[in-house]
Formats: sequence, C-alpha cells, structure tokens
Amino acid sequence: MDTKWTDMRILNELSEFISLRMKSYLEHTHEGKWIEHKAHIDYDLWFIQSGIVNLTIDGIEHTANAGDVVFFYPGVPYMASTNNKGCQFIYIHFDFEIGKQQRILNDFQLSGIVPQELIREEALWFAQAFRQSSRAQNMPGNRLYLKACLTAVVAKVIELYGLGQYAGTFLNGRIPRKTERNLDMLQPVFSYINNHLHKSIKMNDLAVLVGISEKYFITYFKKTLGITPGQYIYQIKMNRAREHLNEKKYTIQQIAGFLGYADPFTFSKAFKKYYNVPPSKFE
Repeated sequence: MDTKWTDMRILNELSEFISLRMKSYLEHTHEGKWIEHKAHIDYDLWFIQSGIVNLTIDGIEHTANAGDVVFFYPGVPYMASTNNKGCQFIYIHFDFEIGKQQRILNDFQLSGIVPQELIREEALWFAQAFRQSSRAQNMPGNRLYLKACLTAVVAKVIELYGLGQYAGTFLNGRIPRKTERNLDMLQPVFSYINNHLHKSIKMNDLAVLVGISEKYFITYFKKTLGITPGQYIYQIKMNRAREHLNEKKYTIQQIAGFLGYADPFTFSKAFKKYYNVPPSKFE
C-alpha cells in the first residue's frame, strides 16, 4: 500500500481524537499597493474571493486566483501582495490536533494553493457560512456551522492529498521546521498492530520494530501521534469491533477472538466503556 495513503488513514482511524479550534476569522479587502510580510503562529486558510494574491515563499513565487484556497503552515515566512486591481479574501486561523499533538498536519505536504476546481464546493460552503455568521453573530448554531464547514474544507484537502490529486508546493517537499518526530518511522508499528489485533501486543515487540528501547518508544509514539500506544491499540480495536458488528456476520464471541480478548465478557466490558452500550445492543 502507498505510504502516503497509509499515513492519511491514521487521521481516519484516530478521528475521535481530532480537535479543530477556530481562533479568529475576518474578510480583508486590499488595494494594489498592499504588501504583507508575515509568518503565522497557527494553521491559516485564505479563501480568495476576488482578484489575485501573489505569494513568495523561500524565493519561489506562487499565484492564487479567485476561488482558490491558500493553506499556510505555522512558522513559515511569506510575502504577499496583489496587482493593481486589488484582492479580497476571507482568512481563518485555527488549531488542528490529535490528542496532544498540535502539529500533526505538518507531517503531510498540504501547505500550498488548492485550485478552485478541486475544492469549489467546500470553499463555497465556508464562504456562505462565514457571511451568515457575520450578519447574525448571535444566531444559535452559526459558529458551530462555520466550524463544520471549516472541518469539511480541511478534510477535503486531506482527501485530495491522500488520493494523490493535490500536494502543497509551499515547502517544496521539506518539513516546515526541525522536529524530533517522524510519522514514517512508525509505519511498521501501525502495520504490525493492524495485523496482530488477535494477539496480545507487547510494547517491547513494537519498540523492536523501530529499533529503540521500550521506554523511549512510548515517549516517541506519544510525541508523534499525541496519544499513547495503548490508546492507539484500544482505538483500533474499537474501530474494528464497530465494523464487524455493522457487518452482522460474526458472533460477539468471534469478534472478541478477532480482537485478542480472552472472552466475550472482557470484550463487552471494553466495548461498553467506549461506546456506552454493550455490543449486543449496538446498532
């Protein structure tokens, strides 16, 4: 399986751990003399509404047109300007994290200009939700709907990247900044866990796969994914349990065996702790 696709599946598997927090958002209109030198401290999206935005990053020039979505990573300096006709765009600063890992998206080449033909529908939803929220700020559900639309935009960019239909060009293949973690290093661990759910998985066995000590492996895993290896294994088991129950092909005893539980009671207890209902009543 393609490594990129495997990496992106992690975001699906751990979707319950993902949190997205909007910080600030506004619409800007700039005349032709506008020039901005900046580096954002958060993830940043610009929804280009009209005109052209010229961006220079690491000496390379990029052009965003009306309808495009610009995705900035934190800490990456840029220079932005427009032509004589000016430009208008909506911006939003946001956090995206898994567990305690606030920069999980930095592991993927998403930072760049997403062409309008790839993200037209999601960008339109967001722009409409933004204007609705601006007109009636006290309307119940407005901000929640705006967050849902932002989530749809980010999810679409992730989907496009995972399918090989888009890759950001701002970083030119490099990591945004020096990091002590590497998601690729954990790929053998993810594969091993997925293929051995029916067995008792020991931390030392996982550490051996990446050639480090058990103690450092646990620290490294949490630093990389934002959750512990134990939390990850439990989440994967609950994901598979849900899938098996939805298939309605196996008994609870069989599913317990597939997932390495000693007996149906132990499995049912773990399942109920996660889903708040026993597997026998899950629909």
